[in-house]
Amino acid sequence: MTAGTPLLPLLVESGGGPAADHLSADREPLRTALRERGALLLRGFDVQGPDGFAAIVRALSGEPLPYTERSSPRSVIKGNVYTSTDYPPGEEIFLHNENAYQASWPLTLFFHCVRPPLTGGATPLADTRRVLAAIDEEVRREFARRRWMVVRNYGDLVGLPWQEAFGTTDRAEVERYCRDRGIEARWLPGGGLRTRAVRDAVHRHPVTGEPVWFNHATVFHVSTLPESARRGLLEMLGEENLPSQTYYGDGGAIADDVLDHLRACYRAASTRFDYRADDVLVIDNMLVSHGREPFTGPRRIAVAMAEPYPAHR
Repeated sequence: MTAGTPLLPLLVESGGGPAADHLSADREPLRTALRERGALLLRGFDVQGPDGFAAIVRALSGEPLPYTERSSPRSVIKGNVYTSTDYPPGEEIFLHNENAYQASWPLTLFFHCVRPPLTGGATPLADTRRVLAAIDEEVRREFARRRWMVVRNYGDLVGLPWQEAFGTTDRAEVERYCRDRGIEARWLPGGGLRTRAVRDAVHRHPVTGEPVWFNHATVFHVSTLPESARRGLLEMLGEENLPSQTYYGDGGAIADDVLDHLRACYRAASTRFDYRADDVLVIDNMLVSHGREPFTGPRRIAVAMAEPYPAHR
């Protein structure tokens, strides 16, 4: 096994053989590299399907996690291995950190390229340390002081039904989940659900101690959508009923120029690579944000998450 390229992600190559066996032997050096660099690209390994992919996750990070408090549609491939977000191929998914709106999130993400697209379809990456450093100091101070709020609406017409998002049909179970995680839940006429949660915008990485820009304030804001989609949703639903919308933690609106600035900081820090079949991308979810380019062709990416942080008590 050799490690090369100083670019993000760090390339780790193998001549073949079962991936999990190779990775178990080099587990600690690879984990050290992941926490320093933020992302690894495992290339040339024999992944051996969803079972082999899950074995890679176990070799590096332990048991794959279930996808809870969902914000996007995914399909189960096997166990806790899922498809990547099931959005139309012509849509971009903006850079974000997985589950940064939750009280607990996976520290490590895994992406397996089962079938590469014909064009596009990269998973762009941006170092959240670089994003934070690029953000105007006044903007950083404002978010540190006021934090940020996410408001989500769950329904049958737009967004996910709450039964799918929370994995239950029991309202009392949803209420318990929300209460334990600092989420305000309100049942709406007609059977819908609206939640609010206030979170920090800047966190410190539990291993490196570095401050990182870790939140969904940009990706969940309606202004990040393409103009046609944004206008359509606002005309149909109004801001109050959007599937997701973000504010400062005190409920104040985030100014358009601030959101433009944040999106520019993400894009300036981003890099990309083209997938090859059986590539496995490993991401430190707090050090690196990820997205999805539009694509053509039958792109198929399997995903898994591991290492809950902070572990919910």
